[in-house]
Amino acid sequence: MAAKKPIFNLNQFLATRTESVNRALDKFLPSEKTKPATIHKAMRYSLFAGGKRMRPAVLLAAAAACGGREADAMPLACAVECIHTYSLIHDDLPAMDNDDFRRGKPTNHKVFGEGIAVLAGDALLTQAFEIAAQAKGWPRYSHRDLILEIAKASGSLQLVAGQVADLEGEGKKLSVAELRYIHERKTSALLCCSVRLGGMSANCTPAQLAALTDFGYHVGLAFQVIDDILDVTQTSEQLGKTAGKDVAVQKATYPSIVGLEKSRKIAAQLTAKAFAALDIFKGKAVALEALAEFLLKREK
Repeated sequence: MAAKKPIFNLNQFLATRTESVNRALDKFLPSEKTKPATIHKAMRYSLFAGGKRMRPAVLLAAAAACGGREADAMPLACAVECIHTYSLIHDDLPAMDNDDFRRGKPTNHKVFGEGIAVLAGDALLTQAFEIAAQAKGWPRYSHRDLILEIAKASGSLQLVAGQVADLEGEGKKLSVAELRYIHERKTSALLCCSVRLGGMSANCTPAQLAALTDFGYHVGLAFQVIDDILDVTQTSEQLGKTAGKDVAVQKATYPSIVGLEKSRKIAAQLTAKAFAALDIFKGKAVALEALAEFLLKREK
């Protein structure tokens, strides 16, 4: 008789981790009153705008799967959230995606103006490295490894490359391979980096790191495919951001290239591959499994 899977309360996991990440971020960042106050208000406005803290959550879950301590992983979790938030501030700018709402609130440039929004993004990116430098380093993974990991994931070959290709692809008929290139870099790169950093913070084995990389890559792609689907199927209220933007600017998406049903199948296949990557953890990656399931079921 097969052993029963342990019951895992994902809502509780996300709520407690969000709270602990928020507390840590509050300590790491300069206060709103620190001069110049405007920039610190702008940084905090977007950072504490009610995000799900999904990247820190997968990072902390990966650390747990490898037997690590949450306190050791926390600086890295905060660093990736700073990078994620900076990328959203810049993505929303009129020169990029031109969005008025993010997480149900006016976007940074709508509140503080474009100049401050650009600088708030710049400051959060820089802050990420300052926070990551406070992680302690481990026998298999030095400070150099950690900084390189974050720099590569957020640089011109990955996160920034995805945004460039996304901008240049607007109004053009892209192939599935070209769209995957964008998604791999714009979304999957930072999610993959997050799970890898979680493993590193637990001094994981090379085999565990390879499995986490596989997991992060596939979940990251699935996450973005579902984002494409949601833009077509949900309202702005449900999304917390402007719905139908992708169609309006003729942006290539999975539904526009392969159709809605095939997009759903692709998302399901990607998540199945992510689950398979976790076999190596022999039931110790329950939080990661639950998170992957949550990411796939966002559209249901």
